[in-house]
Amino acid sequence: MRKKGLSQAVGASSYPGRGIVVGKTSDGKKAFFAYFIMGRSANSRNRVFAEYGDEVRTEPFDESKVEDPSLIIYSPVKAVGKDIIVTNGDQTDTIEQYIKEGVCFRRGLQERTFEPDSPNFTPRISAVLHLGKRASDYSYELSVLKCTDGKGKKCGRYFYLYEPESGTGHYLHTYKKDGAPLPSFEGEPERVKLGSSLRAMAKELWEGLDEDNKIALVCRTVDLKTGETESILYNKYRK
Repeated sequence: MRKKGLSQAVGASSYPGRGIVVGKTSDGKKAFFAYFIMGRSANSRNRVFAEYGDEVRTEPFDESKVEDPSLIIYSPVKAVGKDIIVTNGDQTDTIEQYIKEGVCFRRGLQERTFEPDSPNFTPRISAVLHLGKRASDYSYELSVLKCTDGKGKKCGRYFYLYEPESGTGHYLHTYKKDGAPLPSFEGEPERVKLGSSLRAMAKELWEGLDEDNKIALVCRTVDLKTGETESILYNKYRK
């Protein structure tokens, strides 16, 4: 199956919304993930990413301009044991709770649905990277929860489990393209090409995102043998 370059994939639309990329570097040595947010409204654009150890949080750039924090302030990245959770909303906390209780993240997402932001009904996208004691233990899952009836009454829950392939990632985003209302992502996660340099991949992603709408990006690698992590953050606005 054909793989797209990172910049080609994220730049295919001026507004893919929020996106997750998960995979394995081309040298086969590291797990990789990226998460980005975009914004059209003043409330959505008023955000930055901040790292607190393994956790990444969204924070207001200007607290005096926050209108509604309920769907824009959350922790998109958390680590629980050997698992790393990456999502576009507060379902991060639901997944964390279920993993701590020894239940798979798919079960946790059965309790959740798409976002209540009519008429868009933004999909909830999620990923979990499973990192074991050995490099060969690595696997990852992605999920999208989206409205299926256009009325906010019915939810479709889709799950994808992958055996990692060196140099390959899977890209999942909330919107198919810009619009009013915004049309939800369709189909399976897209296959994308990954390199071995975190800096190069982060730069390619950031530069591929639409200049007017991009807000923040986090990229991270985890060495599959040593567990050593490396992260890069991009914020359009700086505190």
